[in-house]
Amino acid sequence: MACNQDQLSSETEELDCMKKIGFLSFGHWTPSPQSQTRSATDALLQSIDLAVEAERLGMDGAYFRVHHFARQLASPFPLLAAVGAKTRKIEIGTAVIDMRYENPHYMAEDAGAADLIAGGRLQLGISRGSPEQVIDGWRYFGYRPMEGEDDADMGRRHAEEFLELLRGKGFAQPNPRPMFTNPPGLLRLEPYSAGLCDRIWWGSASNATAAWAAKLGMNLQTSTLKFDETGEPLDIQQAAQIRAFRAAWKEAGHTRIPRISVSRSIFALIDDRDRGYFGRGSQEEDKIGFLDENTRAIFGRSYAAEPDILIEQLRKDEAIAEADTLLLTIPNQLGVSYNAHVIEAILTTIAPALGWR
Repeated sequence: MACNQDQLSSETEELDCMKKIGFLSFGHWTPSPQSQTRSATDALLQSIDLAVEAERLGMDGAYFRVHHFARQLASPFPLLAAVGAKTRKIEIGTAVIDMRYENPHYMAEDAGAADLIAGGRLQLGISRGSPEQVIDGWRYFGYRPMEGEDDADMGRRHAEEFLELLRGKGFAQPNPRPMFTNPPGLLRLEPYSAGLCDRIWWGSASNATAAWAAKLGMNLQTSTLKFDETGEPLDIQQAAQIRAFRAAWKEAGHTRIPRISVSRSIFALIDDRDRGYFGRGSQEEDKIGFLDENTRAIFGRSYAAEPDILIEQLRKDEAIAEADTLLLTIPNQLGVSYNAHVIEAILTTIAPALGWR
């Protein structure tokens, strides 16, 4: 597998293929006998348990998707704080929070508190959102695009406000007769967590928004769905997107090295359970669809095969090669024990062979 040229070590001048590997859970639940996750309580508590188990197995990250008006994980910060309190090393993040629904000020306070509880381990993926369960759901949360904006513009505006608040600069005029003594100068939101502003990621579905995120100093998340901008396979388009992000990052003059993640559905067929769930005709090709009347999108294939075959397939994924972080989407309704097995199989049979460990 090709390694990222930007990861050359100044000391050894050798390529580094090492990758951080995390799981990504949508936190689905349904009151069905076939599901191991039958309620919102199950989804939340199992998410915490899986993060603890993933840390024990040596995984680098526990990430959660946020959807509203759905039987899935929704409000992320209580969950992130709980995971942070129960773990010690694993990164804790989202992929992604829909900024059309968010109050940047309240979100900055919640994020700061959760990050402090976790000891500075939050990695927050945010974005303008995806197709929803309801029509214009953000309106029920009290938000409206400003004149001349659409909902995507509103989401990006909320993101910029959120980033500015995380920098910790005072902006609020203090009361001359406060209930409690104030520090000097303008006041910022509290609690403030230093460094969190460098751990914000933008979930991008296009080359243009990837470049926009780079300009603002956000890290990049690209998932199993992208706007179809060239007609090429998903991994080829994402690799180009990542290169566009890096070029925009360099042009913006940022001094730190950005993080870049890709999401994939990957299952090593180790035993009869794996073959029963995923061994009968996995989706081996990308698919094309439309997110709305005008937006053509490409949906990435899933990977499910015996380890030796899987290793060779993953070597050819150009976007994985370009990224420093791989997020594995998991079937959370199959339960904590089985998902821990899925994680362990990737960490022990796939990652070492590809030089990721």
